[in-house]
Amino acid sequence: MSGGQTLAQPPALRERQEFNKLAKRLRREVGRAIEDYAMIRAGDRVMVCVSGGKDSWTLLDLLLALREKAPVDFEIAAVNLDQKQPGFPAGLIPDYCRARGIACHVIEQDTYSVVKRVIPEGKTMCGLCSRLRRGALYRYAEEQGYTKIALGHHKDDLVATFFLNLFHGGRLAAMPPKLKSDDGRHLVIRPLVYCRERDIARYAQLRGFPIVPCTLCGSQENLQRVQVRRMMEEWERRHPGRIEQIFAALTRVAPSQLADPRLFDFAALDGGAPARGWLMPEDPAQPEE
Repeated sequence: MSGGQTLAQPPALRERQEFNKLAKRLRREVGRAIEDYAMIRAGDRVMVCVSGGKDSWTLLDLLLALREKAPVDFEIAAVNLDQKQPGFPAGLIPDYCRARGIACHVIEQDTYSVVKRVIPEGKTMCGLCSRLRRGALYRYAEEQGYTKIALGHHKDDLVATFFLNLFHGGRLAAMPPKLKSDDGRHLVIRPLVYCRERDIARYAQLRGFPIVPCTLCGSQENLQRVQVRRMMEEWERRHPGRIEQIFAALTRVAPSQLADPRLFDFAALDGGAPARGWLMPEDPAQPEE
């Protein structure tokens, strides 16, 4: 061969090198998220919610890898909610976990029939489905004594949720990396918060996880979330790095530069209490001609 040429690497070797590099980056991002948000403490019993999608499989896999060298001891178990959707491969997730020596528990609850009965055809099913699923998982976590509930939401999910709340909810809110439930009895963590979806998808592909697609709400093309994700993809195509910038903005909030008097005391800027009585009375209704 001539001086500047080298032999091409075989595909298997290239994939192995790609996987090692990707796995290292994802483990670093998950470890940083756990540390930044104090997600896992010594003695925690972490319930990883495994739906069979790429995100939850990747989350479980990375947490298991990190546990080997973690600075604290904690327990991990995979929990799957069988919602009785037609065609759902009931044995796939527990069989895969069993083959890898991972503790896995299956909750059976027919939320599918409830959603189909309550939600009219063509309407968005996500809201009700999510509430039913969350209730079942919360109950199981409490019954079994799990201290943390780990979900597979990633950076793209957080940004998409921010825009959903902005466009359709009229508020600045996203999806917190760590959350206490409304009743104060459960702590939810999202260790993939620093990970991009494209990296997770590639990792899942290289690992060969058995993917279970959602055939209920995930296939609805008219979802507001689907539209937002398409917008984000277009932005990323035209302006690479924009999603990273938006996420960074969510971690650097300046209340004094917004307009919420509940978060920042604007009245205190000039040392006075807010004066009342500025609201003008409504004009009396005029009779129709």
